[in-house]
Amino acid sequence: MAEPPLTENYHKETATRRHIPAHITFWDETLRDGEQMPGVHFSAEEKLAIAEKLAEVGVEVINAGIPVVSKDEEAMVHRIAHAGIKAHILAAGRTVPGDVEAIIRTGATHAAIFVAASEVHLRYKLRMSQDEVVKATVDSVRRAHEAGLHVAFVTEDTTRAPMDFVEKLYLAALDAGADRLVVSDTVGVMSPITFRWFLREFSARVHPKDWSVHCHNDFGMATANTIAAMEEGVNAPHVCVNGLGERAGNTSFEEVVMSLEILYGIKTGIKTEKLYELSRLVERLSGVPLPPNKALVGYNAFSHEAGIHTHGVLRNSLTYEPLQPEVLGRKRRFILGKHTGRAAIQEKLKESGISPTDDQVARLTELVKTTEEHKGKELRNRMVADYQNEFEQPGLKESEFWTLAGQVGIERPKSP
Repeated sequence: MAEPPLTENYHKETATRRHIPAHITFWDETLRDGEQMPGVHFSAEEKLAIAEKLAEVGVEVINAGIPVVSKDEEAMVHRIAHAGIKAHILAAGRTVPGDVEAIIRTGATHAAIFVAASEVHLRYKLRMSQDEVVKATVDSVRRAHEAGLHVAFVTEDTTRAPMDFVEKLYLAALDAGADRLVVSDTVGVMSPITFRWFLREFSARVHPKDWSVHCHNDFGMATANTIAAMEEGVNAPHVCVNGLGERAGNTSFEEVVMSLEILYGIKTGIKTEKLYELSRLVERLSGVPLPPNKALVGYNAFSHEAGIHTHGVLRNSLTYEPLQPEVLGRKRRFILGKHTGRAAIQEKLKESGISPTDDQVARLTELVKTTEEHKGKELRNRMVADYQNEFEQPGLKESEFWTLAGQVGIERPKSP
């Protein structure tokens, strides 16, 4: 379906006015931050399969994990780094010597060195002074740089940190050899307007040439904030497939890609027709079901039941769809149910080579509506109950924990 006239010129003017970089480097966090989502765990084979698919769709930087977490994690990162994947494999670590050495041992070409920046983190988590954080940063970044790694310097909770300290810390990282700077909205407190102000101030003080943002979705604004950051010149956004991540998740990979492609007219270099395939792979391996109404990749994103919508889409899909489903590797669906109209019934019969009378269409439409209205909800209710039981307490169940505790000689307290 052709786009409306003047769309191409509008896109060009929009991209120029908003300073979106000509080349976007997608930095995917599915294997690291995505795996930190409660209850999610990827095996080595699963991580490798996801990394290969990410590279296949065009992702340039893949965060494979934090090697110092365990010997198994280090081995996983090492395996991915040596698998011949056509993407830059990155490993992450704190501003701690052992973390940096673990990254180096994996053979990853890229490193993300991170430390907290906000006062609440320094006081209650790190228990370090600002000067101590700066020194640890310089030592760690310099060691990774001297080892020949491409070094990204990341601060947690950047957006709640004092700007004077942010400036001092990032300039010190640059002097120590950092190649890329990453600003994090760790608890998702930014709005597009406030984030834009923050990044302008950061840019005026630090003058980054290669920079990223890492946004969380606590208030549902991760994608909007990431797009706003790119309008300010950020060239390497952090993303997660399906928006996986801690708490409410991270910026959704597919949402950023398609926003740039469709709303801004920017060619991202991502093979968008493979995005749905990637989404389903991550859904299956993570064990986290996609919400039916998840943007772009949710099961209902290109489904229509309401008669008015179905009639419009059958006439011209632009009436109720902002893009063609095939762009994402998807297909449009017409759902027969309570809100079905005659147009959907006619279309379904037409696909089977049947030409019904108007009376037959009217009667069949009414039968479809009433049949769906009187269906029971027992199956769906059971499905929702199972979902709630699984995700209200992910990870080890209470009984499993105390069984393990018993194996080390700790008895479960008796109920009063």
